[in-house]
Amino acid sequence: MKVPHGGLASGYRPPYLPHSRMPIDLDHTIVPARDKEISARFFARIFGLGYRGPSSHFAEVQVNDTLTLDFETAADFESHHYAFKIGEAEFDAIFARIQEDKVPYGSGPFSLEDMKINRRRGGRGFYFRDPSGHVLEVLTA
Repeated sequence: MKVPHGGLASGYRPPYLPHSRMPIDLDHTIVPARDKEISARFFARIFGLGYRGPSSHFAEVQVNDTLTLDFETAADFESHHYAFKIGEAEFDAIFARIQEDKVPYGSGPFSLEDMKINRRRGGRGFYFRDPSGHVLEVLTA
């Protein structure tokens, strides 16, 4: 059976695709930073999370029950994009802290400082940079 480009033929499932989804949670990821503590404190403040200080080599921020961001001081790295889907109440709180701290924000990845939020997919979202230049995105839908 020939599979059309970009999709699956009706009822066809290649052998490399599982028949059921495996429960997978992202446990942690390392976030390179110019200064791990400054970046961890900024992230925790903006997202309304706790930060207890550095733990061994990393400055860890517990994002939720399963995910920790492990900030690591690094001399050279590329900017990354981190997107966080959040609820409406969390959006309002994060947006208020962004405005309070006068952090430039924007409506898109190429409009990082237009000081507008977007309304994509029936929700709200915006982008901003952290102290190390990473692009952070919050979205509700």
